[in-house]
Amino acid sequence: MEWTSVQLRSLVELARRGTITAVAQSLGYTPGGVSHQLGALERAAGVRLLRRVGRRVELTDAGLALAGHAERILGIEAEAVAAVERTTRAISGALQVGLFATAAAEILPLALGRIHRRHPGLVVQSREMDVDEVYDAVSSSTVDLALGLDYPDVPIPRDPALHVVRLYRERFCLAVPAGTLPGVDSISLSETASLGWILPAAESHYGRAIRTVCRRAGVEPDVRHEVTDTAASLALVEAGVGAAPVTDLMMRLRPSRFDVVGLAEPFERHIVVIVRAAAQDRPTVAALVQVLRELADDGDTGEQAQPA
Repeated sequence: MEWTSVQLRSLVELARRGTITAVAQSLGYTPGGVSHQLGALERAAGVRLLRRVGRRVELTDAGLALAGHAERILGIEAEAVAAVERTTRAISGALQVGLFATAAAEILPLALGRIHRRHPGLVVQSREMDVDEVYDAVSSSTVDLALGLDYPDVPIPRDPALHVVRLYRERFCLAVPAGTLPGVDSISLSETASLGWILPAAESHYGRAIRTVCRRAGVEPDVRHEVTDTAASLALVEAGVGAAPVTDLMMRLRPSRFDVVGLAEPFERHIVVIVRAAAQDRPTVAALVQVLRELADDGDTGEQAQPA
């Protein structure tokens, strides 16, 4: 049987995500392109891997079996790439990095400048994605490494196949429309029942984390606007329609006019870099992770970088 990494990755993603459309969005292909890869894999395997159920497709028993083995094959491939890279002195090649919007705006430009000066033969290509998707993107080898977020109040389950390094630790404050809480420097979440909130969806990782912290303080946030984009959330606070949790890094995304008050209850997030455990010793991956750690250590955004 002869198949390609792209074909196996498409199968693994279908097992995880359930639809061709979701696989296409994850891998950056068209749905037709994903279907073509899966069809080619089916022909190479010589058995039916997919069956149509209504307007959807699902994996057959053979497809599920191959998907499980495909994850291990992709892991071995990553180990092989690392072994080849370690035989050369020069750090060169290409890396695919997944990241969320704030990291793309505030962290990536500095990292790219430093990595280019230090290792001009290393080409870094990036892809912005939903922050809740970056762990899966690394796990499935869609990207080589990713910048993501973790919340201690609702930590992401640790996959032993992934290595996570904390770069920054940020504590949240509360952004409120100007003049809403005059003279108030700090507020307990239990005192925010009268405030309308601007929050991401409850099913998002961030959404679950802030709601968990609020409920622990005995308050259910009155969500007036459900918004994921940070810049849009800040614009709504500035417009006077509600309050939103913010960190220093978030506030640098968009110059805004609103008041910021501290939160009595600790609520924080960690900005992390995620790599496959099998790939963390690749010289190219290690070089970029080192640069990201240095930027974290040099900056004033968070604590010293360390394993998460």
